[in-house]
Amino acid sequence: MKIHLFSQCLIDMFYPHVGMAGVQVLERLGCDITVPKKQVCCGQMFMNSGYDQGAKAAIKNTIEVFENADYVVSLSGSCALAIRDEYRHVLKDEPEWLARAAKLSERIYEFTEFIVDVLGVTDVGATFNDKVTYHKSCHVTRLMGIKEQPMKLLEGIKGLEYLPMHRADRCCGFGGTFTVKEPEISAVMTREKAMTIYESGANVVAGSDQACLMNIEGMLERLYKDGEIDRHIRVMHIAELLNCR
Repeated sequence: MKIHLFSQCLIDMFYPHVGMAGVQVLERLGCDITVPKKQVCCGQMFMNSGYDQGAKAAIKNTIEVFENADYVVSLSGSCALAIRDEYRHVLKDEPEWLARAAKLSERIYEFTEFIVDVLGVTDVGATFNDKVTYHKSCHVTRLMGIKEQPMKLLEGIKGLEYLPMHRADRCCGFGGTFTVKEPEISAVMTREKAMTIYESGANVVAGSDQACLMNIEGMLERLYKDGEIDRHIRVMHIAELLNCR
């Protein structure tokens, strides 16, 4: 099966190992992967801040790069949501681009959604011997409705002990530019998330949106350094867990 990978800016620039893990998992599942060199930001950052006109160049570039793909798989749920649902709002007054956006929206999938719903796989042959909890990010869980797919994939990992997190679907406080515009509120929300992760008893927290994970990791590191929590908790994209052998 041929797919185009949308890697996301954060992964491309700061977490390339996550991108490699995603590629390796998909290749083992029989996918022929293309990572287009012309892909850039999907425009979500601008749209989140109300700059729809400023987002159009990135949006149109994304459409041009991916519109002829059979399947597009995103390692970022929030980016997948932007491409699937939000482009059409920005392009509503441009019929040609609106039609092209609608075509692309039918072909893009979040990483876990693609593996479970399209490939029909819940056991990728991974092994990970540790206690893991899972952050159910807002865009993936609430807006895309992807709830069971990540859980099924975690259940298929041999040796993994899943520990549920209290209020796992509560926002981590990142919210795109919210963390910059409202840092005090964001910090309170992120601290709450970090403490629920700690209280779960897990040694690892996983997720499917790297922006959330980056935010959570920073707070966990600060709490551990300041002695407010007594163990180091690893933060991993679910693609990394699924790539463990």
